[in-house]
Amino acid sequence: MNHTTTSEVFAMSSTVTTTRQTDRPETRAHFYDPENFFDFQLPAVPRRQFLAERDQAFATDTATSEILLDISETLGTTYPVTTPLLLARYLRIRSGENMALTRRASAEVLYVLRGHGLSEGFGEAISWVAGDALCFPGGDEIIHSATDDAVLFGVCNEPLLAFEDLEPPRGGHVQVLPTHWRKSEMDVRFEKIFKRPDSEQASGRALQLATESMAPTRQPIPSMNVAINTLEPGKDQRSHRHNGAAITLAIEGAGTHSMIENERIDWVTGAAQITPATELHSHHNRGDRRMESLVVQDEGLHFYTRTTGFSWD
Repeated sequence: MNHTTTSEVFAMSSTVTTTRQTDRPETRAHFYDPENFFDFQLPAVPRRQFLAERDQAFATDTATSEILLDISETLGTTYPVTTPLLLARYLRIRSGENMALTRRASAEVLYVLRGHGLSEGFGEAISWVAGDALCFPGGDEIIHSATDDAVLFGVCNEPLLAFEDLEPPRGGHVQVLPTHWRKSEMDVRFEKIFKRPDSEQASGRALQLATESMAPTRQPIPSMNVAINTLEPGKDQRSHRHNGAAITLAIEGAGTHSMIENERIDWVTGAAQITPATELHSHHNRGDRRMESLVVQDEGLHFYTRTTGFSWD
């Protein structure tokens, strides 16, 4: 039985201009007759913690730069990926410097880990501090400036657009407008969340971040689900699974660990880790501080297709 290779799957850039003059439509047709349509192998998404990238982002001598959490070599893609549909990165911006970036993505969500600064794009400016979260559409230039040394963590759906060989909307025709979730407002809302009684059916004490246009879905952009999750000292978040792959950034991770299937991963504050789709996982806080994390999933697509696959076992 013939198997499609990874390189064949992800080398799908347009070939119209190179083939139109040399063949005909019927010569481009391919047929397959496998006994099992699901007998299709791609490299598995690994459990991984990005410690070296975290250390580089926070090192005192790191220049203004992007630090990608890229496992394209593992997944066999020709473009950077953290999970098949998401790409995460740190932005390290030195005091008084800036970065001008254009994303080939629907939008990017950023969390400010350290510093103060200003982000400008699409005719708007957002002044940010540590603990704030931002969202800017893709397809046009965004300028991030730091008033003191800053570290931001960003996640976008560049791999999804690269996989489909698509470009983001241009000329202001965007679905999501620049958005600012202030830490001060999140703190007020968490005060109410922390007063809720414990429940076996609760998936966590978390705050979902949504944009105005996506508010009915509780998401920032159609393909992504983003939340700030918490866990009190001595508490456990019970085992669960879902069909969305997750990128979890430890905002405060001292004394916290995850169990992903049978593997223990000890958290490091400021570091991110991958929880592969469908794998059973739980979180455990044995420290003396409240755990806090930024969780970004491609679950938005699964909500839309009614395939979240959430369960407690």
